[in-house]
Amino acid sequence: MKASRSRLSKPMAKAVQDYTASIAYDRRLAPYDIQGSIAHAKMLAKQGIITAAEGKRIVQGLEAIGKEIAEGRFTYRDELEDIHLNIESRLKELIGDAAGKLHTARSRNDQVALDARLFVKDAIARTIGRLYTLQSALVAQAERHTKTVLPGYTHLQRGQPVLLAHHLLAYFEMLQRDVGRFVDCLKRTDVMPLGSGALAGSPYPLDRAFVARELGFSKVSANSMDAVSDRDFVIEYEAAAAIAMMHLSRLAEELVLWSSSEFRFVELDDAYTTGSSIMPQKKNPDIAELARGKTGRVYGRLVAMLTLMKGLPLAYNRDLQEDKEGLFDTVETLNATLEVLAEAIATAHFNEKRMSAAAHGGHLLATDYADYLAMKGVPFREAHGIIGELVQYAIANSKDVSELTPAEFQKFSERFGPDVLKINVRTSVDSRKVIGGTATASVTKALAEAKRALHGAR
Repeated sequence: MKASRSRLSKPMAKAVQDYTASIAYDRRLAPYDIQGSIAHAKMLAKQGIITAAEGKRIVQGLEAIGKEIAEGRFTYRDELEDIHLNIESRLKELIGDAAGKLHTARSRNDQVALDARLFVKDAIARTIGRLYTLQSALVAQAERHTKTVLPGYTHLQRGQPVLLAHHLLAYFEMLQRDVGRFVDCLKRTDVMPLGSGALAGSPYPLDRAFVARELGFSKVSANSMDAVSDRDFVIEYEAAAAIAMMHLSRLAEELVLWSSSEFRFVELDDAYTTGSSIMPQKKNPDIAELARGKTGRVYGRLVAMLTLMKGLPLAYNRDLQEDKEGLFDTVETLNATLEVLAEAIATAHFNEKRMSAAAHGGHLLATDYADYLAMKGVPFREAHGIIGELVQYAIANSKDVSELTPAEFQKFSERFGPDVLKINVRTSVDSRKVIGGTATASVTKALAEAKRALHGAR
């Protein structure tokens, strides 16, 4: 079956057939193509465009094909170019000439646009589910570590002490924004394009709202030319995926750093690490490294899609066949990365003693001493300078600032009193009670809010 060659006097050259065929990858759309075709057939019968008997035979045939596909018994034929013609050809084998009536009032242009939207809607749901799973793993670890202190870093230099729970919840917030982006993407994906025809609409008395309801769409497309050539929803998914992968790459980078001998903040479960082919002592965080590497792959798919679309005139162009492989790869890459990182986080062991030791060195209380002076009336900029000199003194004397005596503090400012010794890592953490701060009280509230958000979402 090659309806597209009815105007042409010669058969397609083998090289052209190989070059233009998409069945090798668009077969992934098969369940969605079946779903859309069943809804279309029901609507054609409902509107009297085909008979009720024809509609019933078509639907039964499509359901049989759907079962063949699900059970792996369907034979895909490269010479039939794409998934649409493969299914229609098989339908003709099953029910005869009535199969040809299925294509009434539709084009492969609006058909593939429909399939792609159904696929992306499903992909969004699966991705959001995996985001929730990773968020749940982060929350579970955070609950175990509401008292674990470690250094917070800027410029990869120790800055101030923070709770590990606070640190982990930072990634929860990133992923929460990712969830929001995918939810927002769904709003613009949830538009039913079938009925747009090749580009100009249809002369048949279609009930597009019926098809939309059958397929679970909230609205129908408003412009036929836009509907068949729009791939914004693909770009939006890939853009949201690129941002999500960036967040995952940041998390992965910290897993790589923290699992090193230099940090020893975390040990990944053996099941989520690899060994070395030559160095038997090695335990490598390969999944984190791959997550970091695959981020560039997802970025590339987004740039490719933007480049694909930027020069296309209205309406449909065959260039749009190139939208699928990148989309499929992005969905697979993102979802697999979310899944494996969720499992790695859930089974990871955080080294509380090592983190605590790191938090008690490196002059992490310097800012607290500056705040101490500021609260006693010293302008903060002046206090900042005083503490800078104090740190230099401590380094010269091979001490941490927290190890200095009241007398040593008073060499730099008479505002220091004996109570300066009450400042420690725990008071530093718990003094930051503002909303969004690292104090135990603030983190406890943030944890509760995170759990409520997950419970409400699920």
